[in-house]
Amino acid sequence: MPRFAVDVMLKREILDPQGQAVAQALPSLGFDGVSDVRVGKHVELRVDTPDAEGDAEDMVARIAEALLANPVIEEFSVRVLDG
Repeated sequence: MPRFAVDVMLKREILDPQGQAVAQALPSLGFDGVSDVRVGKHVELRVDTPDAEGDAEDMVARIAEALLANPVIEEFSVRVLDG
């Protein structure tokens, strides 16, 4: 059963207030020199399908597009973690 990771991030042109909050907090925690912080989602799925891995990856991409990401403001990437 292959396992996939889906990473969902706001598109570059979309303001990321959570990322800005993290970036502003870092210097007070002693972490200097960090900028342009973006915060997103990481989802892992194990797919139990008799189809080839390519078909499973296509299904995961369709899941991400339909449910995990808002295509208007977010983009996603899918990668195979293990087969």
